[in-house]
Parts: sequence; C-alpha cells; structure tokens
Amino acid sequence: MRDLVAGLIALALVIAAASLATTLHFYRRRRERDRAGQHALGRTIVAEIPSADDLTLFSEDDGCFYYGDRTISKSIVVAARVLINGIPIAAVVSSRAAVSTQPSHVEDRPEGIARDRWDVAIETLQPGAAPGAPTEVVVIECGAIRERVSQELARAVFDVVKREIEGKNR
Repeated sequence: MRDLVAGLIALALVIAAASLATTLHFYRRRRERDRAGQHALGRTIVAEIPSADDLTLFSEDDGCFYYGDRTISKSIVVAARVLINGIPIAAVVSSRAAVSTQPSHVEDRPEGIARDRWDVAIETLQPGAAPGAPTEVVVIECGAIRERVSQELARAVFDVVKREIEGKNR
C-alpha cells in the first residue's frame, strides 16, 4: 500500500514537472516570436520590462520609441527623468522646448524601503502644440525587483531617450 501511494505521488510529480516544462517552452517560444517580430519591423529592443503577467518590450527605430502597444514619436520627446519611488534622480531636458526642469509628478505607491520602484518618465509635447504648452508624461514602469535588475532596466531606457534628446540639442 505504501509503495502504491509513493508511486502515485511520484507520478503526480512527473506530470506536474512535464506541465511546467511545457508551459515554459510555450512561453519562451512566444517571447522569441515577439522579439523576432520587433526585429522584422526594424526595431531595436532596448529592454524587456517585467509587467503584471508578462514581459513588455521597450524598443526603438529611427522615428519612434515603443513601449508595449504604445508608440512615442521621437520628434515630440522633450524630457526624460529616472524616478525612484516617484522621486527624480536624473533628468535630461531638450533645449528645443520650453520645459521646466521641475520633476514630473508621479503618484507614489508605498512599497517600503526594501522594494525601491524604478520608473522612467518621458515627457512629450502634444502634436502641433506650441513650445511651453503642457506636456504629456508617459511613465515606463521598470519594476521593483531587487538586486539592481529594475535599476539596469531604467538606466537602459533612460540612456536611449537621453541620447535622442541630446542628439537633437546639437
């Protein structure tokens, strides 16, 4: 009887492991298809950002940045800020637009000291708006993963946006 129970438990564990392996395989294939789709469109993947239930790609091409389904035209980007728990620690502002160097207002969510949340706020002008007009803020949520993962994601996103803004400042 004891051998039968042990055999059933072993069989259940094998089935669970096979199920997890199959799920992981399909998840990896879907990510590969997403990456290949981005490359087929001529986009460069900057970061794979963890979201609630999947990874969201932040990519770029010659004219736009892409964050998931969101398109951000490079021609209207006027500022970018790296935020920790909603507080800016680094910023770059375009000289071609009259944008204040005041920090973007981002609603803070308390996660505690051990879980610093890293985000990048990208400010854009509304198409056709005059300089000095209100900007739209797109927040790229890079997460609150420990061991510098979120920091590296935020830094990668900020660096490509900063490079674009500084290139247009010249």
